[in-house]
Amino acid sequence: MIEGQDRMEPQNVTIAVGSDTVSGLMLRPPAAKALYLFAHGAGTGMMHKAMESNAQGLAARGIATLRYQFLYMEKGSKRPDGPRLAHAVVRAAAKRARQLAPDLPLSAGGRSFGGRMTSQAQAEQPLPHVRGLAFLGFPLHPAGKPGMDRAEHLSRIEIPMLFISGSRDALAEADLLRPVVSGLGSRARLHIVEHADHSFNVAVKSGRTAMGAEAEALDALASGISCIL
Repeated sequence: MIEGQDRMEPQNVTIAVGSDTVSGLMLRPPAAKALYLFAHGAGTGMMHKAMESNAQGLAARGIATLRYQFLYMEKGSKRPDGPRLAHAVVRAAAKRARQLAPDLPLSAGGRSFGGRMTSQAQAEQPLPHVRGLAFLGFPLHPAGKPGMDRAEHLSRIEIPMLFISGSRDALAEADLLRPVVSGLGSRARLHIVEHADHSFNVAVKSGRTAMGAEAEALDALASGISCIL
């Protein structure tokens, strides 16, 4: 987590989604080299401590972020939106990102559910100005139900993709994720954070710290975004 004295204050923004609106947080560090459209997971909003820590960590690495709420989270519901609504929010957020920072190369993705909704939206119809996708904990399958059906749409994506996943991720068993990413060819890369789970937490007995695992994930994310430029 970024220490208080180093923390940057994000800018509150509003994103129009048809007749609705959702909230967003734009965090742009000085001399930013890229903008990452950063969607939250199914059970956490854009202000969750992990989202905040990730955004601050990316800012320290020269990557601006636009976090945003999905409609269900904006309305205080615990039930995630269906794909149609979620994709509409992703598209609206991508449009707003371009308005806020037309000078910065744009990548998109997010944590878990948010990353998957972004990839689905991209597979359905390319997101304008988005040069690549990057995922923190892509949810390849439900916990305890290994499978690869959720990866089917990835083959229709023609821009670079980066998958960052914990070796203990119960929603993306490494032995299943590796061949999925390999099958996508040169446009996809995988970075495994050893001993980390779906939230990039690590067990004490692993000898690693949560801060170290997060730093590794963010280093890989920032480097991957920079390579997309």
